[in-house]
Amino acid sequence: MGGLVDRVDSIVIGAGVVGLACARMLAIRGHDVIVLEKNALIGEETSSRNSEVIHAGIYYPTGSLKARLCVSGKRLLYEYCAEHQVAFNRCGKMIVATGEEQLETIHAYIRQAAANGAGELRWLTAQEISTLEPEVVAVGGVYSETTGIIDSHAFMLSLQGELESHGGVIAFNTEVSRLTAVVGGVRVETEDLMLEARWLINSGGLWAAELARQLIDDGPEAYYARGHYYAYSGKPPFSRLVYPVADTGGLGVHVTMDMAGQVKFGPDVCWIDDIDYAFDSSHREDFVAAIRRYYPNLDETRLHPSYTGIRPKITPPGTPASDFRIDSPAEHGVAGLINLLGIESPGMTAALAIAERVSEIAALELC
Repeated sequence: MGGLVDRVDSIVIGAGVVGLACARMLAIRGHDVIVLEKNALIGEETSSRNSEVIHAGIYYPTGSLKARLCVSGKRLLYEYCAEHQVAFNRCGKMIVATGEEQLETIHAYIRQAAANGAGELRWLTAQEISTLEPEVVAVGGVYSETTGIIDSHAFMLSLQGELESHGGVIAFNTEVSRLTAVVGGVRVETEDLMLEARWLINSGGLWAAELARQLIDDGPEAYYARGHYYAYSGKPPFSRLVYPVADTGGLGVHVTMDMAGQVKFGPDVCWIDDIDYAFDSSHREDFVAAIRRYYPNLDETRLHPSYTGIRPKITPPGTPASDFRIDSPAEHGVAGLINLLGIESPGMTAALAIAERVSEIAALELC
């Protein structure tokens, strides 16, 4: 591609919730910002295919980015929702043990939540669980008061509005084809545009690792874990979120609900080789069995396939989940590049805190 090259302060790749939060913060701090989004709308992928949970910050290793940014992001998110009239419900959640062998894990959650500053987890006996949620059968558990749910689409629309009110622009249907390091920043090419920016924020989600490898030889590999969600028709059997003990790759098939009270179950974890949102019902029996461990009265005729989501992993199956990676020039050596890698759950909760971290990196070096 030849011709003139337009220059801006910052380019953000990806108009998911994290990309929008980063672009908004940079625009508020005076950057000339353009967001490049390959789809026709904001948040069409990971950001709209999740549980819509505002996480407390319980599970993550002490001192990790996931722990720190989830806890600070949760506070920022509740404040943002209240200030900008974004619907949310601080409904709380139970984490329940369905066997005696899981009780030590539950006690470990109490210790981890305290270490992370995630808020106190209140111990629940089997009788207390039954009183709070009569349909749940468990030998014990904990209650997290700071966990909630959010209207994720309303949140993203609000971020878009704030971005645009501060002069930022989103270019939809604009897929990045090439990235090149240049003097003073990074060049970004699409089918119709050639742009250069002092800062490039790679918030490409499922494609972030692939994009990073255009500029970094030893960039991470991408792995994909698809999760299925089933809607539950009829009268909701629960009034709050219910989680089992976490399993490898995710937090287990749990109970969540939307702002209208519609109950859904999910996600499971199915590793896939390529990005594919197809709903595979062949694992339905395993899904039902996972739910019945804590909800034995499940009427499986009320379960209906709803949607799938894909987690952007940077570690392969059978290995511990990676921490968030916010890789700045100090880590990879490419001037002007900030890679956001492995931003899966609790990415939505942490979005505003991630945005603050990104803007701080840019502020240190912005010319």
